[in-house]
Amino acid sequence: MKKANASETLVRESLSLRDKKHLWHPLTQHKLHPDMLGIAKAKGVVLYDEDGKEYIDGIASWYTSAYGHCNTYITDRVYAQMQKLDQVVFSGFTHEPAVKLSEELIKLLPENQEKLFFSDNGSTATEIGIKMALQFHFNQGRKRKTLLAFEEGFHGDTFGAMSVSGLSVYNGPFEEFFIDVERIAVPTDENIESILLQLEARLQQNDIAGFIYEPLVQGAAAMKMHKAENLDRILVLLKKHGVLTIADEVMTGFGKTGKAFASDHIASKPDIICMSKALTAGLVPMAITSCTLEVYNAFYSDDLAKGLFHGHTYTANPLACTAALAGLDLLRSQEIQDSIKRIIASHQGFDLKIKNHPKVARTRQCGIIYALDLNVKMERYGNLRDQIFRHFMNNGVFLRPLGSTVYISAPYVITDAQLQKIYATIEDLLNRI
Repeated sequence: MKKANASETLVRESLSLRDKKHLWHPLTQHKLHPDMLGIAKAKGVVLYDEDGKEYIDGIASWYTSAYGHCNTYITDRVYAQMQKLDQVVFSGFTHEPAVKLSEELIKLLPENQEKLFFSDNGSTATEIGIKMALQFHFNQGRKRKTLLAFEEGFHGDTFGAMSVSGLSVYNGPFEEFFIDVERIAVPTDENIESILLQLEARLQQNDIAGFIYEPLVQGAAAMKMHKAENLDRILVLLKKHGVLTIADEVMTGFGKTGKAFASDHIASKPDIICMSKALTAGLVPMAITSCTLEVYNAFYSDDLAKGLFHGHTYTANPLACTAALAGLDLLRSQEIQDSIKRIIASHQGFDLKIKNHPKVARTRQCGIIYALDLNVKMERYGNLRDQIFRHFMNNGVFLRPLGSTVYISAPYVITDAQLQKIYATIEDLLNRI
């Protein structure tokens, strides 16, 4: 690496200092954590800080950059679209990237999905799914105002999304303002019969509008995983009682579970699916909430008030749609499908090596998502967690522990050597902690 001159050094050193003047970062208590690391560029699976130090992005920057950072197949397509149409209102207008994306995404989604509603991010995708479920019944004169959700679920930071989320560390100050939500336990082989019995009794009141769930993997709950067969039994029962099922696939969608969507592992398909994150390959924000024709038809009316009056300024932005189309091309490619299989097998090999380590309490895997719980008592956000985070960063690996849980959800383009470095850094942690 060439030696920086004085002016370059000044610019690099000032980035984090300049940040402190005006910026308020997510999930940050700034008095305890005042310093932000300046990232200058990214390529493939690697982030580069201001000093040129490299970090393997082991979580695809919150599960978004599934095909690697600055992937030229995607950026070239978006650049070409920028020369033609950058932004246009989606109310009263349409455009080729949105129409083409609808045609291609419907092919990939579970076969019962027919309609797509665009928004901006994962929270708004779930917010719209919640509104669809509530208004679906309202439009048909049914008084169903209660939603069901899993314990420890996480669905976003807007008010409807917070209402159905079960992690008070994020939602505590706002809980008295929430919509009506009841929670059920995540199913296991031990509790599934009890859950079904309780649900059958509760459903007799006919007041539950919808059930929102993260299929197979609860991300923010520290990558907790449950079986498709047990979830399927819950979905079948709910559908029998007219409850709309809402799959939050914001994190799990687009290949992470080994199939296009986690819902593909489950026999009973959701009425509504929420998507974002890897949808646009980590390039620009966008979200989609899809639904069945039955859901859509409940809004299709001569009565103006029965429409879904929800909108965002950048709805179906042409650049975001183009990025999503390029991402779908890559996801369907043999190269990426082979890489997903390679990562799954690699994680399985690593698991055999470390699952019996005395500092490992338990391990689990779903597709390319791998998680281990440290056999150490610690807070979700605390000093020990911060020390573990610094251990990874000091060794050139970007992982964000969720309390005592260390997880990997890397881009599909990660090399075997990069995976081995992540594994070695985790092993080193286990031997040091």
